[in-house]
Amino acid sequence: MYVAVKGGEKAIRNAHRLMATKRRGDRSVPGLTLDQIAGQLAIAVARVMGEGSLYDEGLAALAIKQARGDLIEAVFLLRAYRTTLPRFGYSEPVDTGAMLVERRISATFKDLPGGQLLGPTFDYTHRLLDFKLAADGELDTPLTAEVTETAMPRVTDLLSGEGLIEEDVPPAEDTAVGDLTREPLGFPAGRDLRLQNLARGDEGFLLALAYSTQRGYGRTHPFAGEIRYGAVEVEFFAEELGFAVPLGRIKVTECQMVNQFKGSAKVPPQFTRGYGLVFGQVERKAMSMAMVDRSLRCEELGEERTAPAQDEEFVLSHSDNVQATGFVEHLKLPHYVDFQAELDLVRRMRGEWFDRQAADQAAAHEAIGATTTDGSEKEAAE
Repeated sequence: MYVAVKGGEKAIRNAHRLMATKRRGDRSVPGLTLDQIAGQLAIAVARVMGEGSLYDEGLAALAIKQARGDLIEAVFLLRAYRTTLPRFGYSEPVDTGAMLVERRISATFKDLPGGQLLGPTFDYTHRLLDFKLAADGELDTPLTAEVTETAMPRVTDLLSGEGLIEEDVPPAEDTAVGDLTREPLGFPAGRDLRLQNLARGDEGFLLALAYSTQRGYGRTHPFAGEIRYGAVEVEFFAEELGFAVPLGRIKVTECQMVNQFKGSAKVPPQFTRGYGLVFGQVERKAMSMAMVDRSLRCEELGEERTAPAQDEEFVLSHSDNVQATGFVEHLKLPHYVDFQAELDLVRRMRGEWFDRQAADQAAAHEAIGATTTDGSEKEAAE
């Protein structure tokens, strides 16, 4: 129960001014611009866009600046702003097969049609502080090559051609797709809602769940079939025109995990799929999402549900960092009435406990006294 705090408006205004001062920092140092944040903290911006469910690098950069770098607070700000935007409809499914690829790697096949493309990555860098960055000196110009039109089929398509992996059957065109941003989550949840939830879920939470599956909590040992990052075109079907029109391009990371599956009486031994798709270059999140997606398919594949990462309600109910933040941080708000009631209850319970202890001790003393008296009378009689 909350109570009004009288006379706190002045303190709140001063707290906001102090926050603004702390956010700005040393005024002798140039302030951060939104272009600097969007361009140089691109991975943080991508995470905020993904978990905030809004693809806009400028707004995500503004949220990060306003939140002083607190990414969960920035996600909260972006989601709050998102609710004020009008909705015109739903875009067409993006075709990641037609992606303008900047990075494409596979841990399952060395030689792939279209080749491996290392692209921008931390994977082969030394985890040592680069003090040259502190000097902000000139950078070496990256090498470039001619763009080729070589097709880059998905690794899972290659496996599917041999029947070695489960078929990826698209839903019927008239199948209703849930929208987690407009309807509350319910259980059981279809894979459409599960993937939406995971795409918006907290990266750290999903990473921990994915790690747990690798350590044996969920019987999942995956192979990174393919991870690709690049730009895809977003289209919107305009009814008045009768065809889809392009809205622009967004950058996404797609991960397809290949998982072991021993088969069943009706299904031959084959590999199964786990899928992840996120805004920007956030590979760790996409990989974690794909691993958790596969774990949540346990009942669909006839597997026993034994681990947290396989528990749909546990995963989906606790993956949202904005909701989790609300539950945790509301404890900072005044709970004076509740606490006073609890305090009074504990005091009365303690009083009753001490009264019982005193009564028990008195009864024990009386029993000892009676025993002693009976013994003395017997000795006198003898």
